[in-house]
Amino acid sequence: MGLTALEERIGSGEVAAHDRVVWETIDPDGRHVLLTRERWLHILERHRELEVDPDVILGAVADPDRRVAGPEVGEEWFYSSGFGPSRWLRVVVHYEKDRGRIVTAFPRRSFP
Repeated sequence: MGLTALEERIGSGEVAAHDRVVWETIDPDGRHVLLTRERWLHILERHRELEVDPDVILGAVADPDRRVAGPEVGEEWFYSSGFGPSRWLRVVVHYEKDRGRIVTAFPRRSFP
C-alpha cells in the first residue's frame, strides 16, 4: 500500500524541515525523546510488517526491556519484547545534548 499524495508531501524534505513534534516521551535517563510525523511515516512505509501504534514505540524508549549503545556517537538502541511479528522491537534514537529523536523502529528476531 503506497502513500497518499498528502502523506508524501508531509514526508518530503520541504515540509520535513518544518516538521512538528507529534509524540514525545522520556527515556530512563530523564531525556526527552521525540517521534516526528516524518519519522513515523518512515516507519510505516519501510517496516510495514511492524503494525504497532506509536505508543508502543514510545514505550520501548520510556521503559525498555534492554538497551545498548548504537554504533554511532550519540546513538542508542532500545528493545522491547512481545510486540510485532518478531521477538524484539528495536527503536533507534539519536541524541544531541539532552534531547533525542527516534530515527526508526523495526522488528528483530534476536537480541544482538
